[in-house]
Amino acid sequence: MKDGGLIHIYCGDGKGKTTAAVGLAVRCCGRGNKVLLVQFLKSRPTGELNSLALLPGIEVWRGKENNKFTFQMSAEEKKAVLQSHMELFAKVRTRCQQDKIDLLILDEVIGACNTGVFELQQLLEFLKNKPQELEVVLTGRNPAAELIELADYVSEICKRKHPFDKGIPARTGVER
Repeated sequence: MKDGGLIHIYCGDGKGKTTAAVGLAVRCCGRGNKVLLVQFLKSRPTGELNSLALLPGIEVWRGKENNKFTFQMSAEEKKAVLQSHMELFAKVRTRCQQDKIDLLILDEVIGACNTGVFELQQLLEFLKNKPQELEVVLTGRNPAAELIELADYVSEICKRKHPFDKGIPARTGVER
């Protein structure tokens, strides 16, 4: 990016954090930039993955498939997910140092930190020492104060109403 890489946080309890990040990815790609979208805590197929696969400037990496939420995992399972996430993040760091990535999206990394399946200190160290021109987006609920302090943008998406509260499950093409 021409004017240097800033840090964005999309947080809150509302629907749209990943959607906002994907929108920025599409905008960035549309200007000829390279985007790396890395998803943590997500392994189910979603519609945006199909669309992003059509855009040559956007690459998507995901953690190993997992059919449990972190609150359903044993300590041993959480430890395995933590190890998997940290291995994935090591590859992300290497990629960002070796190749010209313009926009890095770490989708749901904040939730991964909050549930103990990602090391907050590793994320903070990376952000403090990232390539100067690298724009970074973090998504998830309840970011740590240290992340908010480092960020240049913090956008909170607040839920006022959601169909899930009425028992309506996630719908294909809208929530997944």
